[in-house]
Amino acid sequence: MVPPSETPLPYKIAVLCYLHDTEGRTLLLHRAKPPNKDLYSPVGGKLEFDLGEDPWACARREIHEETGLELEPEHLRMCGMVSETAYEAEGHWLIFLFQVTRPVEHHELKFTEFDEGTLEWIEPDSIMDLTIPETDRQVIWPMLEKHRDGFFGVHIDCRNDPFTWTVTQTDPASQLSD
Repeated sequence: MVPPSETPLPYKIAVLCYLHDTEGRTLLLHRAKPPNKDLYSPVGGKLEFDLGEDPWACARREIHEETGLELEPEHLRMCGMVSETAYEAEGHWLIFLFQVTRPVEHHELKFTEFDEGTLEWIEPDSIMDLTIPETDRQVIWPMLEKHRDGFFGVHIDCRNDPFTWTVTQTDPASQLSD
């Protein structure tokens, strides 16, 4: 068996949250800080595991901290899980992906600029034209599109150039509704 990484790096656990408005646009953060400084990412952040925070509570907290929006637990659905080995050679990541299951009205956002960056509503067809992490471009966004109402798991190995990935679970919506 091959070890996940031959380089000891910190392991980080995070959430990414996908919010959409009534017109189908996605809320993205044009990041002002690392990781992914100057790139576009969904709302999200690190799990406070020292406090025993679960991924759903983390998603609700991060959405509130980054948008001011308070969501009920029933408005979140886990849609994917991504593990990354040696992302940017700085750390390993376990990322839980959540969809907000109801449209978000623009007026519900309490702010659009804060220390993490600027929130912007992006047309779905424009996302791939933005400066986004390459793992998002090649793996996460296509998997999200394919599994819009389903679930997927994927492992991305960033030790290789180019990085490689393995789909560990795939449940597109069509399979879930059968």
